[in-house]
Parts: sequence; structure tokens; C-alpha cells
Amino acid sequence: MTTSIQPLLPGQWPAVKAIYEAGIATGHATFATEATTWEAWDQSHIAHSRLVAVNEAEQVLGWAALSPVSSRCVYGGVAEVSVYVAPEARGQGVGRQLLAALVHESEQHGMWMLQAGIFPENEASVRLHEAAGFRVVGRRERIGQLAGRWRDTLLLERRSSCVGVA
Repeated sequence: MTTSIQPLLPGQWPAVKAIYEAGIATGHATFATEATTWEAWDQSHIAHSRLVAVNEAEQVLGWAALSPVSSRCVYGGVAEVSVYVAPEARGQGVGRQLLAALVHESEQHGMWMLQAGIFPENEASVRLHEAAGFRVVGRRERIGQLAGRWRDTLLLERRSSCVGVA
């Protein structure tokens, strides 16, 4: 299977939303319980570094994007990572390609720190991020509830080796 990484276009939202909903359904991808509208998603994500992985037939296999961690200008180069892969494309390197491209794209836009909050049960996502240079910096215990159950998240971060080093 040949996969290419491309900028996410608004017209791809139905496929992106379906992949996000599949992630939500696992119970180990996000605290969200339903996908938002395109307009809400668009407003909550940074305008650059929005990517999709597509196959030869232009079918969206996964997506990656960044969200700001704070509105304070001092954190302008810090973002939270989201990476979601369609169930039928998991285990085929799509997440690895998306995350590598997202790191590269973020650095092209001056981002010096990427972070991810991952449920500890989502071991594949933790391994994916660690392989891309993220490191676990802590565990946030009982940070939020999902379906009436308190959940922990692991906080991972990746410091750019080329942005913000001077």
C-alpha cells in the first residue's frame, strides 16, 4: 500500500471525522465523547500542520494536527499533538508517517515543543510517540473522567533539535 501525506483540506472532514469517531469508540484515544463540527474543529486547531495520510485511491487513512496549549504568547511555539489512524490502516506505518511529517511541518512553522497526553492503556500510541522522539515526562493521575471513570494520562513531550535551540 502506497501512502502519501498531504495537507488536510476541509472537504476531507467527513473522513477525518469518521476516523476520529472510531478513535473515540475505543475509549482509549480521547476524553471527547463525540466529534464536533468542522467549524469547531477548525477553530480549536492551529491553522498549519494539519495533515492526512491517503492511499492511491485518495482514501483518508489517518490524520494529524496540532492544538495550542495556551493563548499566552510565551507558549506560541508549543502545541499538543493529535494523531488518529483508521481502524483498517492501523499497524501499517500510517501513524509513524503522519507523526514524522507532523514533527517536520511543525518545525517549519517555528514550533519548538510538541506534547501529547495519552491514556496509559493506549500502549501503541505511547510506543509510536517514543519512536518519534517523544519522552514520558509524567503521569497525570485522575486528570479527568470518561464514562464516569477517573482516567490517568501520560504526558509526553518532544523538544525540537533545530527550533529554539539558541
